[in-house]
Amino acid sequence: MSNIERNKEIATKLIGAIARADVPAIIDAYADDVKVYTMGNTLISGVFTKDQVTMAAGRVLEVFPKGLSFTIKTLTAEDNRVAIEAESSGMHVSGKLYANKYHFLMRLRDDGKITEFKEYMDTEMVTDILCGGQRRAS
Repeated sequence: MSNIERNKEIATKLIGAIARADVPAIIDAYADDVKVYTMGNTLISGVFTKDQVTMAAGRVLEVFPKGLSFTIKTLTAEDNRVAIEAESSGMHVSGKLYANKYHFLMRLRDDGKITEFKEYMDTEMVTDILCGGQRRAS
């Protein structure tokens, strides 16, 4: 299997682990020095280390008691990068349907560990549903 095919498989497995709320599998996919970027200016936006993701991943996924499904629409890989367009759907604990669209960009090392994970999404939906309408102070 080529590194490109391996990277696609790793990326697909990571999205599956996120959908299953499998925090150990999510964390295992990351290199120790990973940087995880959640874009925007929402309450959950920022750049996070592996330790920070370990502490927060389960809490984020707990707000979807029936789970959060992901559908990969496109997946493209080149060199050490994998780009994914995906959609999610899940009922939030607020009773609101959370159906977001994403672009994920991952960079992987030769050992197959993810060193960078960038998440782009509809930040207004994140603010409305995940953050309960709360915004960062200006």
